[in-house]
Amino acid sequence: MTTKASTTKKRSRTKVAAKKEVNGKKVQALKIENLPIAKVKPDPMQPRKTFDEKLLEQLSESIEKHGVLQPITVRKSKKDYIIVMGERRYRASKLAGKKTIPCIVRTYKDDDVLEIQIIENLQRQDVEPTEEAEAIAFLSEKYAPAEIAKRLGRTDNFIRQRLKLAGLIEGFKHFVRNGEMTISLGVGVALFEPEEQQMMLETMGEDFNAHQINRMIKDQTYDLEKASFDVADKKLVPKAGSCVECPFNAANQGNLFGEGKMVCTKSACFETKKSKSFLNLIKKSKKENILLIPEIRQYWADDENNQLIISQLEKNGLKVYLLDDVEILENPIEPTIEGIKIEYQHYDYSEDELKTELDEAMHNYKEALEKFNSAKEDGFVDGVIFHPETYRNKEVFVTIIEKSKNDSTEYSAPLANRKMADCTPEEQIVKINEREIRKKQIENNKQFEEVVQMIRETKYIDTKKTLSTDEMSAFSISLFENNVDYMSQQKYFSKFLGDTSKMTKVEMVDNFKKKFKKEIFHKLIRYMLTKQVHFGESNHVNNLTNISFYNAMQGYYKSKIAGIEKEYAEKRDKREARLKERITVLEKQIKELND
Repeated sequence: MTTKASTTKKRSRTKVAAKKEVNGKKVQALKIENLPIAKVKPDPMQPRKTFDEKLLEQLSESIEKHGVLQPITVRKSKKDYIIVMGERRYRASKLAGKKTIPCIVRTYKDDDVLEIQIIENLQRQDVEPTEEAEAIAFLSEKYAPAEIAKRLGRTDNFIRQRLKLAGLIEGFKHFVRNGEMTISLGVGVALFEPEEQQMMLETMGEDFNAHQINRMIKDQTYDLEKASFDVADKKLVPKAGSCVECPFNAANQGNLFGEGKMVCTKSACFETKKSKSFLNLIKKSKKENILLIPEIRQYWADDENNQLIISQLEKNGLKVYLLDDVEILENPIEPTIEGIKIEYQHYDYSEDELKTELDEAMHNYKEALEKFNSAKEDGFVDGVIFHPETYRNKEVFVTIIEKSKNDSTEYSAPLANRKMADCTPEEQIVKINEREIRKKQIENNKQFEEVVQMIRETKYIDTKKTLSTDEMSAFSISLFENNVDYMSQQKYFSKFLGDTSKMTKVEMVDNFKKKFKKEIFHKLIRYMLTKQVHFGESNHVNNLTNISFYNAMQGYYKSKIAGIEKEYAEKRDKREARLKERITVLEKQIKELND
């Protein structure tokens, strides 16, 4: 007796054979055989290495009840049969204690077998990422990324990212497999050469540290959009060619840093191009007689890195002028109302006040533009200012500030503007201490940024604990500092804060925490609710924020709101009544004309 299922299979096999005959190819007809499971062997070259034990047990229970619903594919090898597709069903059948397993026996070339296995595995939903990357890398030897993407039903970007992940060294792949390292971070590490990856691994130590790895990636990658040289220039360093086409440009390896973001991952090449571009800038300034000004102040001139820049300029025969020695005119940027709104976003400014700020900014712009346009007539010459670390530069007009001959001997210039050698021992101590204060400030800036970045990479935001008093206090201070203008601070919160004029920032925070009550938190929230509403074309029926605020206020001022609503309703009713009368008159006129 032929079952419905077997009839369906037979029809399916007939269609496949017919199709292949039309194409002029002779193939072996597909035939399902129940082979002894002992004669079926896994392929040692099978690219899939991992199997989820729980899912295998579930499949085993299903096979025990219903059997293997889809036959596996095998190929003959001497006395045994080697699995081409279906190793998971084979393993589950063994767990279920099956003696036989339904198989389709086919003949393949060795290369074809591996390719089929790879494609079949990649079409699963649970592929381990590093295995997937290695499999796609194997296919890339035969097919272009776009063709692989088409075969697997994936995007080109997905394929490029997996190809890059295949270059991750084994020491890091371990962390991807056990879930400690995200795929995106793995791809970020894989951007670097194996030797550099090994160095990163050894620097990290035994315990995986995502924050440390992210920091190392950041320190060794460069934003090409901020480069001091033309990234499309093929001749700057001929052997390296253009950054736009370079394989070490992350934009050519998938959207690893964002859509189309150009990031250099080869630090040595970037530094070479940066140095070459600086030498070209020096040559240009000498040839065209352009003043080349480093963005260095006198008080920072003794810094080791700045001394190297000054020395390099002097060795190339350039007279060194620092920012204190010159007046610089840059082409001014015309202000816009959008820019003014961003600049004063933390101030409680009305539209009229913002307009006043724009008018003043526009007045200053016109004065600066007039001065810039007449620079040459006023004795300014062509110049270029550049950053001493990045070498990014821009064209400006420059004039040298005239100083009296006695400036250096009488120490009439401010202490900050004088070189260390021109200072008395007492003044040198002052300068050293001031410089140390500045260095601590820079270090604190970096330390704070690193801590915040580390916290952002944790699951802090998803923490289910109730907000602590410290957290509510921190949020309250953030609201107070960033959103409450000075007049409102005095009007609503001065009693709570006390005399802040004699407090340091740290003391102010401690004082805030000591006096903190939930009532203060609520007061700040309510202050914010009155300030964050939107006017203009937004109102209480077409804007989400406004609607929520309007509804919330009903619980406090329902009768007052109702009174205002009544006034507007009466005005509206009178207006609509007049309109109705007017329309009635017009309709009567139309009827008379038609009659």
